[in-house]
Amino acid sequence: MTGRTATLIGATGLIGSHLLQLLEADNYFSTIRLLVRRPFKASSSRTEVKLVDFADHESYRLGIYGSDAVFCAVGTTQKKVKGDMDAYRRVDYDIPVRAAQFCALSGCRHFSLVSSVGANSSAGNFYLKLKGEVEDEVRKQSIQSIAVFRPSILLGNRNESRPAERIGQIAMQALSFAFVSKLSKYKPIHAHQVASAMLHAAKEQSSGFKVYEYGEIRKLFEV
Repeated sequence: MTGRTATLIGATGLIGSHLLQLLEADNYFSTIRLLVRRPFKASSSRTEVKLVDFADHESYRLGIYGSDAVFCAVGTTQKKVKGDMDAYRRVDYDIPVRAAQFCALSGCRHFSLVSSVGANSSAGNFYLKLKGEVEDEVRKQSIQSIAVFRPSILLGNRNESRPAERIGQIAMQALSFAFVSKLSKYKPIHAHQVASAMLHAAKEQSSGFKVYEYGEIRKLFEV
């Protein structure tokens, strides 16, 4: 055991739940810290759960403090926020951006962010524009190693029902053979592979800001 601490935001999500399993099965980090809004039962003695009010900057900052690596896999849907775009932004923008800011302030060496393929702050689409704005703000932070993951449609079983997403998964899997190299970044990918790639990136801690799309994610997963 090395004394390293990994902090995970979004442990109940599709990628986050896979990442938690990988962290608990791996001894690289001796402490796994989960920042959650609601009570969560940990399955490992190495995992500590911290209830955090993400709107309370001091509470959030203390949750990040002492981390060697922070993984942010948080996200919401329009259904969850009932179409309230301000509420959507508070989750998908405020939480990851503040996490990166607190990482920089506390000297955390690595920050991993789940974004989306097509993220661009100049995009006309609300979702892709928001993801791009998050990336832009994260890039500005003085963190030694920043890894941004841009998966397309995620494969895997969620705890919640998303019928439209499931239909998209099936359709994209059926058509994935047709993607030429320039469009390969849009191929569906299993959440477990993204989570595994995130863990590998945290161990490598390549200096600077690096973006991982389908091909890069698969390479890291296969390491």
